[in-house]
Amino acid sequence: MSPEALPPTRRQFLRVGTAAALALTAAGCGFASETDPADRATAETPIDVQVDGDLVYFNWADFVDPAVFEGFQKEYGVKVIQSNYDSMEGMAAKLNAGNRYDIVFPTAKWAQRLATGGRLRAIDHSRLRNAESVFGGYGYFADPWYDPRSAHTVPFTMYKTGIGWRRDRLGDLTGSWDDLWNDRAKGKVFVLDDRDEVLGLGALKLGLDLTTGDQGDLARVTDTLRSLRPRLRGFSSDSYNNLLNGNADMTQAWSGDMAAMLAQAEDPAVFGFEVAREGAPVNSDCYAIPANAQHPGTAMLFIDYMLRPENVKKNIEYIGYPMPVRGSEDTYAALVEPFPQCVVTADDLKADLFFRNGDARAEQARDAAWTDVKAG
Repeated sequence: MSPEALPPTRRQFLRVGTAAALALTAAGCGFASETDPADRATAETPIDVQVDGDLVYFNWADFVDPAVFEGFQKEYGVKVIQSNYDSMEGMAAKLNAGNRYDIVFPTAKWAQRLATGGRLRAIDHSRLRNAESVFGGYGYFADPWYDPRSAHTVPFTMYKTGIGWRRDRLGDLTGSWDDLWNDRAKGKVFVLDDRDEVLGLGALKLGLDLTTGDQGDLARVTDTLRSLRPRLRGFSSDSYNNLLNGNADMTQAWSGDMAAMLAQAEDPAVFGFEVAREGAPVNSDCYAIPANAQHPGTAMLFIDYMLRPENVKKNIEYIGYPMPVRGSEDTYAALVEPFPQCVVTADDLKADLFFRNGDARAEQARDAAWTDVKAG
């Protein structure tokens, strides 16, 4: 397959819009505009799990196996009407503008913002036939920091951040974020086009808190990252295509994208993926139903359908991201056998290296630091 024909990485278009981020973080962890009182009043009302219309779906592009969509539509006689976003800020902006979706997929910190802002319907796990395979197998999600008791969410995927590289060009690495400064890779290094990830690697390298909003800490982080700029080819979240087509010798990468790359690599031994000993950020995406969803019953059916073992297996193999569903571990382990560091465990989640929400001042300081890093 030629580089031009390669499919897009699952998060190829992820990027942070600083202006949007500033607008959405002005009120701290909440949202800039008010929730409709009618939506807030119904947010905690139990949802009847039944078809109540077509499913209006809002997610990253290409993040569910099309065969799973087809099966859901056929079984329940509904259509899946898809829209996609390219960032969490983009998703939140659409919700703030009053757009109505039946299901969205926020990351942990954005799930917290949505729930705190009254933007999510409560989800009664006892009404989902397959919920026990999640909450019975992964106790972490029974009461996660971002959504106490998982009252408004069900976990979708898990992943961590590390370094992908070309073994055929660089040989072995040392297992540190310092490897991004490797002289042999100079000019062919990418970091993710993502504020939290890039500032996070600088903070971890310096032994600082992953999501520090302290001005002094951020000055040290930006100084460190400024020394990396002459070595970079660019900022890009298209990690696996950059490695496959030779644009990159080394790149900051999400574990799931590296796993997805295995389906395209003629020889996986050419590539490597490492988790830095200074710490690897972890994250999770969630199923969530907006407070103004028009078809919440269909959304509940979709969540339950996605949690069926056969559909979990299909989706893991399609997107390359593990799912916290009991019994799916072997499927993911087989997929990432060449890259065992891609595996995300319950212990990884408990290490508490999630990106966290800060207050308005901290978020604005992080936005300013990111602007400095991008400007060089």
